[in-house]
Amino acid sequence: MNMISIPPRRARGKVHVPTVTLAHGGGGKAMKDLIDDVFVAAFDNPLLAPLDDSARMDLLDLAQYGDRLAFTTDSFVVDPLVFPGGDIGKLAVCGTVNDLAVGGALPLYLSCAVIIEEGVSIDFLRQIARSMAATAQEAGVKIVTGDTKVVNKGACDQMFITTTGVGVVAVGVELGAHRARLRDAVLVNGLLGDHGAAILGARGDMALQSPIESDCAPLQGLIASLLNAAPNTRFLRDPTRGGVATVLNEIAEAAQVAIEIDEAVTPLRDEVR
Repeated sequence: MNMISIPPRRARGKVHVPTVTLAHGGGGKAMKDLIDDVFVAAFDNPLLAPLDDSARMDLLDLAQYGDRLAFTTDSFVVDPLVFPGGDIGKLAVCGTVNDLAVGGALPLYLSCAVIIEEGVSIDFLRQIARSMAATAQEAGVKIVTGDTKVVNKGACDQMFITTTGVGVVAVGVELGAHRARLRDAVLVNGLLGDHGAAILGARGDMALQSPIESDCAPLQGLIASLLNAAPNTRFLRDPTRGGVATVLNEIAEAAQVAIEIDEAVTPLRDEVR
């Protein structure tokens, strides 16, 4: 048997220019440097470290949490990219984590694909990546694979992010809009409309007497507590586009029920109302 030497793990690349260029999407050294310096530095974990074309997870590890996989994907575009209470990175993690959680799953792993406009500041890109990493840590998930593309200036609005999530649904957890029944109550966990108002305020499209912060947050802990306290919960949803009204219509259609809402007690800030 012959012993061979194994070269040490390669040093991480560094970006030495202030803005993203088309070369950062070309698949060569510039792209590796961007991935290393911005994304790997922020998301670093053992499943991501090999930087292979896919991340591999042990099925036995997943099976300890339940008997079904939950799988979801979402794309995120927002203007402005940074707003009171969050940014596109935080939004991209929260949105997919919450889509898993409202399906009754324990969120575990995310992928992250970023389309970047030529000319975006490298420091700003680092800021967004670090925001994603901090939110993922708060949510108890790991970002384990991803992709980057760079497009010509003007081909996108600075940055688009797509995240895909994998989670595990515990045995016995069954949620769905079709399960709603007569005399069920509709519960909300906070004030409605804050995120939309925060975005409109940040754009200057709405004059607000006081600044409103987005309530963008990972909800997996709150949902786990709810399902533990109320295991017969029928359905959960994290309202995004279309808001609560759209979700209520979806429930009514799926379950063939009517839903009565008392507008006077709907939890809204006066500024939002």
